[in-house]
Amino acid sequence: MRHLLTVTDLDRAAAGALLDEAERFEQALLGREVHKLPTLRGRTVMTVFFENSTRTRVSFEVAGKWMSADVINVSASSSSVAKGESLRDTALTLHAAGADALIVRHPASGAAHQIAHWFEDWSRRSGSAVPAVINAGDGMHEHPTQALLDALTLRQRLGDIAGRRVVIVGDILHSRVARSNAFLLSTLGAEVVLVAPRTLLPVGVEDWPVRVSVDVDSELPGADAVLMLRVQAERMNGGFFPSAREYAVRYGLSERRVALLDEHAVVLHPGPMLRGMEIASSVADSPRAAVLQQVTNGVHMRMAVLFRLLVGVQEAAA
Repeated sequence: MRHLLTVTDLDRAAAGALLDEAERFEQALLGREVHKLPTLRGRTVMTVFFENSTRTRVSFEVAGKWMSADVINVSASSSSVAKGESLRDTALTLHAAGADALIVRHPASGAAHQIAHWFEDWSRRSGSAVPAVINAGDGMHEHPTQALLDALTLRQRLGDIAGRRVVIVGDILHSRVARSNAFLLSTLGAEVVLVAPRTLLPVGVEDWPVRVSVDVDSELPGADAVLMLRVQAERMNGGFFPSAREYAVRYGLSERRVALLDEHAVVLHPGPMLRGMEIASSVADSPRAAVLQQVTNGVHMRMAVLFRLLVGVQEAAA
């Protein structure tokens, strides 16, 4: 892999190898008083976030530092972007400054792909190596590492993903997490069901490798996992549903709805959670929920991604 831009670039073998790599990093860190591996010593990892983030940004920073990389966080609000610098110039500037990997979150769908295209064009013209680009969320398009860490969490909780039924509930329209999970989990052999109000289903969803429903209660029995999504009010212009209360009644994961699940079923949420609307606090804090396990797995998964991109498949195997 040169970049990680979309989960559709991963076949089942490649995705499984990344999950295995993440678990190897988890094992390598067990029992260490100091969480530090020499794996990426001398490498420079830069994060550039044009949108707010806690979990993704922190976990990438921790992942890089635990592998001894030099990690630099670039805040778009305090960088030259605020002075009007173009995205292309910002990316090439960070390349010239010595970035080996560029982790990008941007409100525009396709931003990470565009940066990777500029880098590859620069490499062809100059003959020089360029940074690996990791898509940390681009608009309403994709969030590959979130889907990978969710898959890792499901595999740890359920033993295997193939043949499992995963129900994804909520704001599908605006969710890059939903899109990445739908395609990755399907690649890994899961049956994926999307549940949302019709107003929160994207155009073309019938072409995704999923089944679509508008009724939560009918889909929960027999599900192996439920992934609740955040309602992304910051992306909404207009009324996609009447009120927060009605959304909670029709699509929120309450104790009553959890009782419809089989005992082994697991509850996921990418965060941040809107408690009382998307998910009841009692459910979010229950042993069935794997929300904090997702955060922990996020660090190990992002270690695996950085390792594969910066070290390479052959050296990783060795």
